[in-house]
Amino acid sequence: MEHLFRAPSYTIGIEEELMILDAETNELANAIESLLEPTPAGEIKPELMESVLEVSTDPCPSTAVAAEQLRALRQQVAQTAASKNLRIGAAGTHPFAMWEDQRVVARPRYRDLISALRFVARQELIFGMHVHVGIDDPEKAIHVANGMRVHIPVLLALSANSPFWRADATGLASTRTPIFRAFPRVGMPPTYKGWADYERRIEFMVKTNVIEDYTYLWYDVRPHPNFGTVEIRVMDSQTHVEHTLGLAAFTQALVRELALHYEAGKHLSRYPFEMLDENKWLAARHGLEGELVDLPKSERVATRALARRLLDRMREHAQDLGSATELAAVEDLLERGNGAARQVVVYEANHDLREVMAEIVAATTV
Repeated sequence: MEHLFRAPSYTIGIEEELMILDAETNELANAIESLLEPTPAGEIKPELMESVLEVSTDPCPSTAVAAEQLRALRQQVAQTAASKNLRIGAAGTHPFAMWEDQRVVARPRYRDLISALRFVARQELIFGMHVHVGIDDPEKAIHVANGMRVHIPVLLALSANSPFWRADATGLASTRTPIFRAFPRVGMPPTYKGWADYERRIEFMVKTNVIEDYTYLWYDVRPHPNFGTVEIRVMDSQTHVEHTLGLAAFTQALVRELALHYEAGKHLSRYPFEMLDENKWLAARHGLEGELVDLPKSERVATRALARRLLDRMREHAQDLGSATELAAVEDLLERGNGAARQVVVYEANHDLREVMAEIVAATTV
């Protein structure tokens, strides 16, 4: 399998899925084609539904450069939307939208996806953020992807931003997580013994016509050979751009720690798959307010304490990467709550989901 795992390491790219909204009602609007336009840097792209817009930065040498691009992309799409009586919003789910009202984008890949997955794909009205971090060696990329699995629950707990679905308070911090879990080839990924093992297993799936290529593996973390990155996909879209950038800086630091771990010739700890998956469920259910199992130990600890411990460990890496400024937003999530907690506070005042949506829109493009 061809790949681009070459220097330089730790470049960063950020992708965000955003809501396209009617300016009067804040309901989702099937209007992606009217918002696709060239950008000075980065890209504006369609996703599965016509009411979803994706913005993505270029591969950037630092989180600071990615921050500049992402802010500009949000501003551009917000201005274009406003000129067409539309708005932009960012969260893991729209609080009261119905998937039955959404149109599928007229692209072969997405129509083929609907044909293959039917209801599972039709109801996938969710919004996530993805972070790509460049890696200079394929074996190192596999090591990093394997090692990131234990950190997935903390990243989800910090980013959880979808407590409402179809006008219902679900009781979950990240409702996006179980919705996406209906897809095949998602969630906590398998471990790979190395690059050759990864190649063999992907080639087997392609040969048997299970998938067209590796991009049809939608795991929470995956090697991305065409980009030369490890891609972390578990996080809900963030309402505040500062939180997107903080989580991106946090992710980049985690990748660097694991890359240095590989370069030092160290071996990863082994964790039971079912416990990694259980921790992810606990993060989706409770966000930062619950507990996680402190693997490889069997003790349950407060999720917020575990996240803070990990954040403190990443500060030196962020300093070396030049992303300490962006990383500070993770402290805000720990102190003031993740997006889900903030949505619930707004909702509990009047039990008005349109008020929640208005708050999301107001904070998305500040």
